[in-house]
Amino acid sequence: MENLRGKNILVLGGSGALGSLLTSKLSAAGAQVMATTTSNERGAHIPSVASPRLLLDLERPDSIDVLVNYLIQSNAQIDGIVNATGVVAFGPASEISPATLAKLAAVNFTGPVAVISGLLPALKKSAAAGNEPFIVNISGVVAESPMAGLAAYSASKAGLWAFDQALAREVRKDGIRVIDARPGHTETGLATRAIAGTSPAFPTGMTPESVAERIVAAILGGESDLPSTAFAKY
Repeated sequence: MENLRGKNILVLGGSGALGSLLTSKLSAAGAQVMATTTSNERGAHIPSVASPRLLLDLERPDSIDVLVNYLIQSNAQIDGIVNATGVVAFGPASEISPATLAKLAAVNFTGPVAVISGLLPALKKSAAAGNEPFIVNISGVVAESPMAGLAAYSASKAGLWAFDQALAREVRKDGIRVIDARPGHTETGLATRAIAGTSPAFPTGMTPESVAERIVAAILGGESDLPSTAFAKY
């Protein structure tokens, strides 16, 4: 596709470092962007091009239900879902608390899966209208290459990648494209906001700008898989 004119895209985590850039770049490509955030305070970081701005707490099933029901019952046009949410925790597996594990699983895996699954009827309607709908999940390089000291985080992201692979097979017949993106370490500041543990010293990572550019290029270019090597030149 040459551009995203006429397409409505939902960005999960639109107030984050990467999500806000994706929101801006998708809008620049012609899309109307809806974006979620965890709080009204965080919502201030969503680019002004996004409307509406929606509250979503991926740790709360009732919050997920409210969002999905609102979009489905209002017959919202959804031609794409881009999931840019995520949290990280550092430390050996023996030191990861049940609460930390639950948060990693909810934000990185089960929450996005629930949102995407709930909105599949809207994406199927988009496909029937010829709008070439898509789903983007950013599982990250740890899904390909799990890291010591990031066992629980790696597992949550690998689960998301497995979901994407299976979902792609399920919805291909419906005309829905699933893109799994696995960029390497990106300088979003996420490592400095770990929910547990302390980040080791990483080499300088990719810029959020370059990662966002690559993902939007994949959407426009009809790609369906972005392994870590796909980000090498960015």
